[in-house]
Amino acid sequence: MDFRSLLINEFVILDGGMGTMLHLKSGEIPEQLNLTDPERVAAIHRAYAEAGSQIVYANTFGANAVKMRGTGLDPAECVRAGVLLAKEAVGGRAAVALDLGPTGQMLPPAGSMTFDEAYACYREVCIAGAEAGADLIVIETMSDLLEIKAALLAAKENTDLPVICTMTFTENGRTFTGCPISAAAITLEGLGADAVGINCSLGPREILPMMQELGRWTALPLVMKANAGLPDPVTGDYDLTAEAFAEFAAAYADCGVQFFGGCCGTTPDFIRAMCEKLSTLHRARRLSKPFSAVCSGTRTVLLDMPRIIGERINPTGKKRMKQALLDQDFDYLCAEALAQTESGADLLDVNVGTPGIDEAALLPRAVQTILEVTDLPLQLDSSDPAALEAALRIYPGKPIINSVNGKAESLETILPLVKHYGAAVVGLTLDENGIPTKADDRFAIGRRILNHALALGIRKEDVYLDCLTLTVSTGAEVAQETLNAVRRVRTELGLQTVLGVSNVSFGLPNRPLINRSFLNMALQCGLTLPIMNPMAEGMTDTVRAFRMLAGYDENCAAFIEAYRDVTAAAPAPQSAPKSGALSLQEAVAHGMRQDAARLTQEALAQKEPLQIVNEMLIPALDAVGADYESGKVFLPQLIQAATAAQSAFSVLKAHMASAEGESGGKGKIIIATVQGDVHDIGKNIVKLLLENYGYDVIDLGKDVPPQTIVDAAIANGVQLVGLSALMTTTVGAMEETIKLLHAQYPGCKTVVGGAVLTEDYAQKIGADFYAKDAKASVDFAKTVFGE
Repeated sequence: MDFRSLLINEFVILDGGMGTMLHLKSGEIPEQLNLTDPERVAAIHRAYAEAGSQIVYANTFGANAVKMRGTGLDPAECVRAGVLLAKEAVGGRAAVALDLGPTGQMLPPAGSMTFDEAYACYREVCIAGAEAGADLIVIETMSDLLEIKAALLAAKENTDLPVICTMTFTENGRTFTGCPISAAAITLEGLGADAVGINCSLGPREILPMMQELGRWTALPLVMKANAGLPDPVTGDYDLTAEAFAEFAAAYADCGVQFFGGCCGTTPDFIRAMCEKLSTLHRARRLSKPFSAVCSGTRTVLLDMPRIIGERINPTGKKRMKQALLDQDFDYLCAEALAQTESGADLLDVNVGTPGIDEAALLPRAVQTILEVTDLPLQLDSSDPAALEAALRIYPGKPIINSVNGKAESLETILPLVKHYGAAVVGLTLDENGIPTKADDRFAIGRRILNHALALGIRKEDVYLDCLTLTVSTGAEVAQETLNAVRRVRTELGLQTVLGVSNVSFGLPNRPLINRSFLNMALQCGLTLPIMNPMAEGMTDTVRAFRMLAGYDENCAAFIEAYRDVTAAAPAPQSAPKSGALSLQEAVAHGMRQDAARLTQEALAQKEPLQIVNEMLIPALDAVGADYESGKVFLPQLIQAATAAQSAFSVLKAHMASAEGESGGKGKIIIATVQGDVHDIGKNIVKLLLENYGYDVIDLGKDVPPQTIVDAAIANGVQLVGLSALMTTTVGAMEETIKLLHAQYPGCKTVVGGAVLTEDYAQKIGADFYAKDAKASVDFAKTVFGE
């Protein structure tokens, strides 16, 4: 059955849960069953096909080299067996999808697994699945935008199969790494996904408003594969029947969903009930309005008003920046990024081109490092196609490429990169003959760039034109020609417009006055993306005032928020601390590792190590933790702050070791993922935070038997044991561990956490504390150790 032929149907029916039907025993690996018990898997595929599934997912969700490390299993072999047995089981009644799930490891900035490692992992199984005859590829249950990008590129670059992408979101409308629905939608559509949607974590009631939002950000077919409601942590049962699950079909059809299936807790009965319900419904046709937007992994910027592109991460004319790039002083770049972010930039231009630099190696490193401290989308600024591709590949989201121009070579090398990686692009209105003096000629080049982009399938809304600012000192008419070109591009082509504003004043006195005046004129002519220094006197003020006066700022809310504490006698500050002026607390809060280590070393000249910990490091981590709990920052920022603190603690430990012969510690804590559970991302995050608060953490790993945990607690004399579980089937092992601790090592406290747990259930199994997140684990540790 061909996937693309299914798209003509009103609705397409997917299957339901595989793990739900397998009823795994402790220690069983689902994908291994493709080899050792194929009939057990085939029976499930047949049951879903008989229930009405038109696409069944092969039993390959965890078949990747990272997940299978140490098992002795060959992922490619498991994939081939899984696809072949699924195809035989359904016998042409349904299409078979190669199913790709997450690796279980985190990519930068939250983790250490590289993009290339993730890509290689997915490439192997994509090739194996395609060779085995998969009809399509499904990438599901993803929470990391960079990881799903690696999987999608692996699928698109190594097979010609259609790809469905679904991510899993929490009730706040973001993945646990902080990715919003909007960023997922525009990134995955740009990268060539054939359908996008939401699966797992939540039930159809909770997912519905998220699906409605998803439909506003993409024109692709929508996919719903919800859980059977929410699980009972005691029994593991989900709270929706098949009939209750199917009752949500009408609401999803009304928001244009075409693909329907189920995830955890759903069975063939759920699919059968959904089929019956959908047979009486029609899918609403979505009318999506074109828009321009770019994003990072945690922020989407809609280009619906003039937006500021910060220009300062560029070595041109900046000796200090050049030296920082040569020295690979990334903290200096981060300080510039932070200063511009805090001064009102909406996007940041990143240019590392300078003599003596390997731009293709340095640009992706700079991009990755800058995104550790700011969530602003980036503009990748280079004339080197190799450098652009290297940065595009590891960028988590949809960036802007700066730039293409009207030269044939540029059009032929840059625009294919824009299309392949789903980016937006700035087109410079120059060609082999240089920069035209007249607006009409620049407009003509701009239109030629647009036509080339459209011919490659690049959306009109993703093409921005830079009509090029020349210094007015060369002639009075220069500024007017630029402004006339901007006006024509905006009104006749309807494109976003870009200008490097400060070029206009080069070689003239009182440059700030000229820059502000020209910026104001350009905004009135249709400039939407000024490239400028947001910290320069009056520049950001001019943009904010224009937004308000032009009607973009409803009720003047943004303007009032920016200037609520400003009086006529006290103008708004336009700068933020530079790298050299950072405090240790700021360095930790912003995740600046090198500065955190340097400032800690400096602080040791005046303070004792314990003072630095208690008066500087712990308050900084507490502040970031509070921001995390309130939704102001997300997991990557929390981890980066902890990593910066770790750099500071390393300095302190080395100092104490040399002074006292030992590093000390606040107390020992054991942590473990309980028997039968192999998920350890959450546990690893807890470990990182606890260590950075000064505790000695003994990590027993994952799938740890209860008695092993108890023996380790007794042997090490610990006062606190932390237990993690993600699967409902393993919470019994958690309860058994706590019972053994009470019997054999009374007085030892326990803290438990994991997606399937609740506070009520934690009390029921005898735990002393339920931690809803990593920060809560730290808070409880403080009480146990009397802080």
